[in-house]
Amino acid sequence: MRHFPSCQVLNIRDNLYMVDCGEGAQVQFRRMRLKFSRLNHIFISHLHGDHCFGLPGLLSTMALHGITGSVTVHTFQEGVEQFKRFMDFFCPVTPFELRFNAILPEQGIVYEDNGITVSTIPLSHRVPATGFLFAEKQKLRHIVPEAVSRWCVPHHFMNSLRQGADFVTPEGLTIPNAELTKAPDPSHSYAYCSDTSYSKRVIKAVEGVDWLYHESTYAEDNAPLARKRGHSTAREAATVAHEAGVRHLILGHYSKRYHDNSILLKEAQDIFPNTMLSDEGRIFDLNKE
Repeated sequence: MRHFPSCQVLNIRDNLYMVDCGEGAQVQFRRMRLKFSRLNHIFISHLHGDHCFGLPGLLSTMALHGITGSVTVHTFQEGVEQFKRFMDFFCPVTPFELRFNAILPEQGIVYEDNGITVSTIPLSHRVPATGFLFAEKQKLRHIVPEAVSRWCVPHHFMNSLRQGADFVTPEGLTIPNAELTKAPDPSHSYAYCSDTSYSKRVIKAVEGVDWLYHESTYAEDNAPLARKRGHSTAREAATVAHEAGVRHLILGHYSKRYHDNSILLKEAQDIFPNTMLSDEGRIFDLNKE
C-alpha cells in the first residue's frame, strides 16, 4: 500500500480543522509537527473505514496528552452513535469536552465563527457522503496610518474603520473610508470532495471556489469501474473543475493499482491545466492566487 487513508488538515489563522481521519492520521499529524491543542474541529465526509477509522485513536491520544478545551466531531447521526459508544467504553473521561454535531449532506452551514463558514456539499457515493466547503468571510480593511493621523481619528474608532465605516469629524465633515483605509486581503475558499462520482450537483456547489480537492481514484480506462463504485476518474475531476470555474484543482484518493500517479495528472491537465497531485506531507499555500 503506497498511501495512507484519507486525512487533511487546514490551518486557518493557526486554528486547525481536520477533514476525514483515516488510519495513520495521528502518525502523520505528529510527523508534520502539528499541535493537538490547535485542533478543535474534525469533519467526517462519510462512514467508510478509510475515512474515519483513525478517529478513536486520535481522540484517545489527545486525551492521554492532556489536551484541554473542546473537540467537535461533525459527522452523520450513525457516526455520532458509533463513535460515542466507542469513546464511552474505551475513553469515558477526557480532559477536553468532546462534542458531536450530527450533520446532513444537504444541511448547508454546519460550522461558523468570526472568520469562516463550513458548508456541506452533497456527494454521490455508495453510502451517504458529504463534501465540505471552507469559505473565509470578508476580511477587515487596512488602516492607513498617515491618513488617520492627519484627521485625528480616535483609537476607539479604528475597528469601525476596518469594517468600512466613514469617519465624521467633530466639525461634521465626513471623511470617506477609502481615504483612511486600504482594501482588505482577499478571502479564499477551499472545497473537499471525496468520495463521489462525477456530479452536476458538485459542480454547482463548488462554482468559483479558489481551491478544489476532488477525488481521482481511477484513470479513464477504468471509468466503468469508477461509476460502479461511486468514484471519479482524474478526467472527470478536471471536468468538474473546468465547468465550475475554480482556480486550482488538487487530485487525490488514488487507487492502489497505480504505481505512478503521473497518468492521473496528465489526464486531468489535458482538461484543466492548473492541476496538482496531493501526496503525504505535501503542503499547499491556499493564499496563492
